[in-house]
Amino acid sequence: MGTLLEMQGIGKAFPGVRALDHVNLSVEAGEIHAICGENGAGKSTLMKILSGVYPQGSYEGQIVYDGQVLALRDIRDSEARGVIIIHQELALVPLLSIAENLFLGHEVARNGVIDWPLTFQKTEGWLRKVGLSEAPSTPVGKLGVGKQQLIEIAKALAKDVRLLILDEPTAALQENDSQKLLDLMLELKAQGVTQIIISHKLNEISRVADRITVLRDGRSVSTMDRDEISEDRIIRDMVGRDMAHRYPERSPQIGEVLMEVKGWSVRHPEDPERMAIRDAAFTVRRGEIVGIAGLMGAGRTELAMSLFGRSYGSGHRGEVRMNGRLADVSTVEKAIAAGLSYVTEDRKGLGLILEEPILKNISLANLAGVALRGVLDKRREARVAEDYRKALAIRTPGVQQKVVNLSGGNQQKVVLSKWLFTDPQVLILDEPTRGIDVGAKFEIYQIMNQLVAQGRGVVMISSEMPELLGMCDRICVMNEGRIVGELTREEASQEKIMAMILRTTGKAA
Repeated sequence: MGTLLEMQGIGKAFPGVRALDHVNLSVEAGEIHAICGENGAGKSTLMKILSGVYPQGSYEGQIVYDGQVLALRDIRDSEARGVIIIHQELALVPLLSIAENLFLGHEVARNGVIDWPLTFQKTEGWLRKVGLSEAPSTPVGKLGVGKQQLIEIAKALAKDVRLLILDEPTAALQENDSQKLLDLMLELKAQGVTQIIISHKLNEISRVADRITVLRDGRSVSTMDRDEISEDRIIRDMVGRDMAHRYPERSPQIGEVLMEVKGWSVRHPEDPERMAIRDAAFTVRRGEIVGIAGLMGAGRTELAMSLFGRSYGSGHRGEVRMNGRLADVSTVEKAIAAGLSYVTEDRKGLGLILEEPILKNISLANLAGVALRGVLDKRREARVAEDYRKALAIRTPGVQQKVVNLSGGNQQKVVLSKWLFTDPQVLILDEPTRGIDVGAKFEIYQIMNQLVAQGRGVVMISSEMPELLGMCDRICVMNEGRIVGELTREEASQEKIMAMILRTTGKAA
């Protein structure tokens, strides 16, 4: 069908960092082209140039699209040519209806007045194309993330998309929703829609991509055809070295029980009639990584947050013991004092203050640790942050850098630094590697191993089964708010974990 897009010699610099350096990308009409690379490799920056977020003149090189040189002034320019980008953070308005979101900015109007019957009719047609049956009047905020992602694609189709760019489209989706989205991508390809996908999920890329371009350190290092694609090759090109082992080796030195949870039950914060956690019981020992597996909605995050001081009012019962002593974890402050820390799954929304520098984010949970007689000691704050920058290899020009300017992997290291500075005995990590590349994942795994080598305990919640199997000494399986089984490292397998979940689904509490 010929070449639809050529990006030639693209360069882009920001203060203190060169994001792109002479990048070349060629995309054939009708193909699905994947772009891989570690966080900070320049993937999103390249796509923002292509979609007009960064206008002509703010970068070097040129874009040739459909045989013509593009000089985009803004995102409207790119959309007018059928180039549509769907960002990882969805750009939908929760309080507006599906129909209003679909045609926001290009409303269906006659004589300056919105034609609502025609808008709803067109919306129903686009929703059918992406496999949704929701009413056009449904507020977007009432839908799950999977359906919202499909609405973003319907919105792109309504703008006569020719080149669809999807930036980490399945990062926040559970397995079933991810498969639906990948199926839709293949359907769109069959209809002639060219697509570019940025993803860290190599199994998904292998399933849908016709070709892959790998970026490293702001440069394009390889492009491979479908028959050349292998996960080992992709990883080697991404990180610049072979990774014989996805998970760092560790010789566990497991000691006495650090934390014991017994009879832990909490009511759902939004529905007091429903139990979010039911009679949960588990232990964490010194030097041990305990995994928590389960499907979306199993109660994993609710368990973690309730143990870390989230108030659930009168609906809470059970006990937590730290080093054999009853611990009060009824507030975040008391949970920290008891020796617990919790790294949230939502690092951007709940874990960090993005517009503040690294040093302020690291000191946030332990201001007393950088204070002198009740007054913040800025020199000590900077010194502590610099120590963590070196210890966790946070890639940044300095600790005064705003967190918003860091890659996902480095943001996650800042969140870890913040909670390590509270000196926890047990660290709960909720989806610690979500949305970060394989190289950064390996570094997070190494940090986890260092923590347990110091005699601490780690609780790891993850939706990635291979990650749990590769890192954990024991795995607790959750379903419908209950811990329904436990497997040792030697016993555990994906099949056994899923069997536990399926056998207990729908059973009475």
